Amino acid sequence: MVVNPYQKRDTSKHTYLIPSSKNIFLWLKKRKNLVSQKCLEKKFCINNKEAKKAFRRRLKKMEKDGQIIYTKHQYYIISKSLNIVKGKVIGHKDGYGFLRTETLKEDLWLSSEQMKLCIHGDVILAYIIESDRNTRRSAKFLKILEPNKSLIIGRYYVFNKNKIVIPNDTRFNFKIFIFSSIKDNISLGSIVVVKLKENFIRTSKIKGLIVEILGKEMGTTLAIDIALRTYSIPTLWSENVKEQLHTINDQINQYEVKNRIDLRHLPFFTIDDEDARDFDDAVFCKKKINIEEEWILWVAIADVSYYIKPNTPLDIAALERGTSIYFPSLVIPMLPEKISTDLCSLKPYKERLCLICEMHLSKNGELISYKHYEAIICSHGRFTYDEIFKIWNGDNFLRFKHKKFLKDIENLSFLQQILSQQNYSKKGIYFENIESKFILDSNLRIKDIYQKIRNDVHKFIESCMILANIASANFVEKYQYPVLFRNHDRPKKDKISNFRLFLKTLGLTLSGGESPESMHYADLLKNIANRPEYEIIQTILLRSMTQAVYSPENSGHFGLSLSSYVHFTSPIRRYPDLMLHRIIKYLLSQNNKNRLPTKYNVNDAYSYSIQAVKNIGIHCSMTERRADEATRDVIDWLKCDFMHKKIGRVLTGVISNVTSFGFFVRLNQFFIEGLVHIASLHDDYYDFDSLNFKLIGKSKKNVYCLGDTLQVKVISVDLNERKIKLSLI
Repeated sequence: MVVNPYQKRDTSKHTYLIPSSKNIFLWLKKRKNLVSQKCLEKKFCINNKEAKKAFRRRLKKMEKDGQIIYTKHQYYIISKSLNIVKGKVIGHKDGYGFLRTETLKEDLWLSSEQMKLCIHGDVILAYIIESDRNTRRSAKFLKILEPNKSLIIGRYYVFNKNKIVIPNDTRFNFKIFIFSSIKDNISLGSIVVVKLKENFIRTSKIKGLIVEILGKEMGTTLAIDIALRTYSIPTLWSENVKEQLHTINDQINQYEVKNRIDLRHLPFFTIDDEDARDFDDAVFCKKKINIEEEWILWVAIADVSYYIKPNTPLDIAALERGTSIYFPSLVIPMLPEKISTDLCSLKPYKERLCLICEMHLSKNGELISYKHYEAIICSHGRFTYDEIFKIWNGDNFLRFKHKKFLKDIENLSFLQQILSQQNYSKKGIYFENIESKFILDSNLRIKDIYQKIRNDVHKFIESCMILANIASANFVEKYQYPVLFRNHDRPKKDKISNFRLFLKTLGLTLSGGESPESMHYADLLKNIANRPEYEIIQTILLRSMTQAVYSPENSGHFGLSLSSYVHFTSPIRRYPDLMLHRIIKYLLSQNNKNRLPTKYNVNDAYSYSIQAVKNIGIHCSMTERRADEATRDVIDWLKCDFMHKKIGRVLTGVISNVTSFGFFVRLNQFFIEGLVHIASLHDDYYDFDSLNFKLIGKSKKNVYCLGDTLQVKVISVDLNERKIKLSLI
């Protein structure tokens, strides 16, 4: 008999005697398997209809309190016998899937049977099933915690009088049966947006409502529309945002000017790409008076926080977006254009409010001291990287055209030579990535592709921004105030081991023992700079690195070899930077009681709780990944569209990755990758050497490995799956 110590208390609450929560908990704790509700009722002799209702209410209360978990007519207690995890479902086109958790290193396998109970994007509760063999652990579905409510993009068809949509994203391995639509007559093959029916049962037909018709013929604009909806990226400004924009004065208030340091006399310059639209940073430097070998560097950043007050419609919209997104033909800005390309853009000969980071540097480029303050500046010129580079290298036409600022431009060159020796990025891991640039035609399709070259001016501006970020991190750390650090953790041990095995095949080593530091990676890249495999080694090294995130818990920036790092220099396009500006101004205000209080600077500075900072960090890390994935989708479509016209062409390329199903070749002429599938290698049967990244023929011993140069033919291009198929010549 199960003893109920709370019988007297429970009897007073219920007409029918039911077991206490503690009694139920203790009994379930001894069970290793899931227990059905009927089994529980039988065990505790719950027979009466009213008693069953009261019993169910008690179980629901226990579930709400987190004592038990309910799953499909079964209750179970979280016990040591069940290793329960929460994770996000990652679907696969072949029907199976994976469960990605925050706590486990590897994703858990979800069989095709388990995937019938959930879909890609669901957040579920599951328990781990340990494998008897040396294979990946699997997960068994228990309960959906957060159903995937995102819109699904697909093509519309009619089969056997059933209206269906086939999702573009093959991770949704199912057909959606359409029960309603915003329009009756939809052309077959149209790309549509579907909202799944609320609370549908995963094991039955998946039903949905067509909420938008995007079009039929693919193009760049449609590819962007698909990406925006696939990743639920907001694009429209609310009426509240528009109303707030109308209240913002285009003219700088003179009371605000009196509160700031006037730097309008200093010849600040903006230096950006030729096609840049918003200019949120400007620089100026000079030698210290009477100290020939020391320098002062001013980095002026647009004071976005002056216009975007916390918890206003503009601020809420900016946080929701998290970052600006740069597609090849379109920008989805974090802030409306009135702010991003007008009031906060440091245009030439326009007075602008800024937050200044003034830094004093030694003759070796080391940061000696710094200070932050609010200022007003006037940019004296808008230059491109190429223009400054040409002036540095003696372009007579440009030197004559800008002779008024020639001394100041040359000062930038002198400081660059100093910083190139000190260069903070040299202490860390500095990547010389091949970046491709697209030239689009009138239809917004790729006309030509060329390699974007990073010159010394790019590196100089990057060094200036890194210095300002370091100084800002040092400043906020002094006050031990909640702030978002830009963390980049060291690589995992298994990643380091795999990278070392790869290096061994090339006769190379990575020093540093079990826990190599950034400088060991930097030394490796420096030593192989002239080797033909440099780019491939760099690519594999990048894959071994962890992803940088925002967090209030400072764990340092491994890539830059810094103990702390923050983002300060781009508040127009990154929310963490805007947030940091508010915090810096708040800390400055605590030390500056002389600032004139006006209605214009109320909430200009702002303090955050640690929980708020943590939540914003998680959200901004997500929006950053979302932006990367969306732009990658569009760029991949553009590349495939471009290569579709190259079917049949024979091109030269380099093997950039080797897998069990074939190897990828990066085409030298276009910087685009395609796949040579293992099934197309008819001369032999090939085994995959995962440790050495090789395919090795069993009979003829032919070897295909990273860095091999070969000729390939473009066989086919799949625009829907963004895949380019190649074959060997």
